[in-house]
Amino acid sequence: MFSNSFPIARRVLLALGLFALGAAAQAQQVFRVTAIPDESPTELARKAAPLMKYLEQRLGTKVEFTPVTDYAAAVEALANKQVDLAWFGGFTFIQAQQRSGGKAVPLVQREEDAKFKSVFITTDDSIKTLADLKGRNVSFGSQSSTSGHLMPRSFLLASGLNPDRDFKRVAYSGAHDATVAAVASGKVDAGALNISVWEKLVADKKVDPAKVRVFYTTPAYFDYNWTVHADMAPAQRAKLAKAFTDLSKDTAEGREILELQRATRFIPTSVDNYTGIEAAARSAGLLK
Repeated sequence: MFSNSFPIARRVLLALGLFALGAAAQAQQVFRVTAIPDESPTELARKAAPLMKYLEQRLGTKVEFTPVTDYAAAVEALANKQVDLAWFGGFTFIQAQQRSGGKAVPLVQREEDAKFKSVFITTDDSIKTLADLKGRNVSFGSQSSTSGHLMPRSFLLASGLNPDRDFKRVAYSGAHDATVAAVASGKVDAGALNISVWEKLVADKKVDPAKVRVFYTTPAYFDYNWTVHADMAPAQRAKLAKAFTDLSKDTAEGREILELQRATRFIPTSVDNYTGIEAAARSAGLLK
């Protein structure tokens, strides 16, 4: 590669430089994925593992799941292009849109996300309607959660209840499963959370619906999606979207991934689907 007349020191420096460039190129080939931490870290990791393996095969590059500490960190990671793909709720997508200067692109959503719902739960027999929450201790999930805070708050406001004025105390558990735990343990009188997490906890017998019951289910709204940055090459974006929409319960791999993602299938989505979420956020005073 080098002639003998080439100074040894320069040969070493050039070799080191080429090695560094090779290492950098290799590092750039890692496709990074994150998700809002709306469930426990162990559950998020369990859900992510088969999907990351599948995306590696479809994209032909190493794929890594990078957990974040809170919802805001997921928004920042996508806006700053520290990750290539992020799982957002409707509200965090709107926040990412705002934070990135309109460069957050919603790629696909679960079919279920076109008609998503939240549930209000309690162990108190005297709580039967939203109106019965007046003067009570109520927990939401994360403040940035669509299904665990924004939309439940929006429907409360529509019913004439202002949580900050009418509740005895407003708590934020940080995650949907934590909200259920807070209600079940009696730390709060009631809580609001994502309907799919609730149904999964009941199916897995991690909560007894005879003791913790749903007393109100919200109307439907658009929610979660997989989002990329607008700077991603169109060909890569198309390849990624097809990887998701090709997932089918007709294959063992597809069935496992879809069941873990609580999805029947993935479908294309668009920014327009989240205008209602943005309007609700502004109405609730959660978006400037």
